[in-house]
Amino acid sequence: MPSLIRFPKPLRPGDLIAVTAPSSGVSGPLLARLDLVLGHLRSLGYRIVEGACLRQQYKDASAPREQRALELMRFLTDPAVAAILPPWGGVLASELLESIDFQALRSTEPKWLLGFSDLSTVQLPLTLVSGWATAHGPNLMELAPTQTDKLAAAALAILATDLQVPVRQVSSRAFQKQYIDFAVQVDAPWNLTEPTVWKRLDGSMEPVDFRGRLIGGCLDTIAWLAGTRFGDIPAFVRQARECGTILYLENVNMAPPGLVRALLALRRHRWFDSLSGLLIGRSTGPVPESPDSLSYTEALSATLGDLRYPVLYDVDVGHQPPQFTLINGAIGHVQYQAGSGSVTQVAA
Repeated sequence: MPSLIRFPKPLRPGDLIAVTAPSSGVSGPLLARLDLVLGHLRSLGYRIVEGACLRQQYKDASAPREQRALELMRFLTDPAVAAILPPWGGVLASELLESIDFQALRSTEPKWLLGFSDLSTVQLPLTLVSGWATAHGPNLMELAPTQTDKLAAAALAILATDLQVPVRQVSSRAFQKQYIDFAVQVDAPWNLTEPTVWKRLDGSMEPVDFRGRLIGGCLDTIAWLAGTRFGDIPAFVRQARECGTILYLENVNMAPPGLVRALLALRRHRWFDSLSGLLIGRSTGPVPESPDSLSYTEALSATLGDLRYPVLYDVDVGHQPPQFTLINGAIGHVQYQAGSGSVTQVAA
């Protein structure tokens, strides 16, 4: 576990961005969306190099695992590459972990890896093992030129800073509940129709304020890393004890009973010990139809309700955009008041 988090150089126009798909690739009608967002990046002045593991889908991924791992490792170690922007997540990034030399990357100049969902599977060990700051935020396929949301626009802007000066993001006013198919509407921005309301798990409306080094990702994927060197959150918390730790998680597919199982497993692995606070993003898991079924909030309360630090949920993280760009390894300052909040981040 590295004692120091290293931050990539600020991303600048003229820099080379590598686009590869360590998990799901892009194929068929969705290629038009990929071309649109890549054209947008070029219009902003960035140079683009495409990997071979991108414009196809092979057995639930972009390519065989060995090919994906080799290509990702090549881009991670290429000094000419300033950032890696996969198109989106998927389901099989976990296949790559033993083939990526995270120890060797500890002495390699870091570069930005931006995205969320299954990309958390790679981002978490890049921070925990390699000591790289990584960017959990909008995926490349969401960064269309028609996307005018402030949090979406903040993603590349945050990568363009060295985080020596604090960067503040404020909670959204509305979020997207109904997914828009990019194959049907190629240039679709987010469809922000539902009012955003952050909530405290203890039900209080009193303001809350906490600080700590940020770490986290998609619960569905990183929960499987608990108890391994790829997901040693307790070691991270111990090393960050002077400034504290803020863990953030978001659920994409788990129904409440599955959520209970996952969160209890993480408690047994001591992921929730000694935190400064916990952020939980909006859930896209199945909503039970029967009043006799366990609800989402009941699942959270049953597993996390006795924690003695602030737990906020329905925050701007995850699969119901917009979402913050949270830098794993940065020091975060979370402020909550009356259903809204902010996250301020700084490198040290």
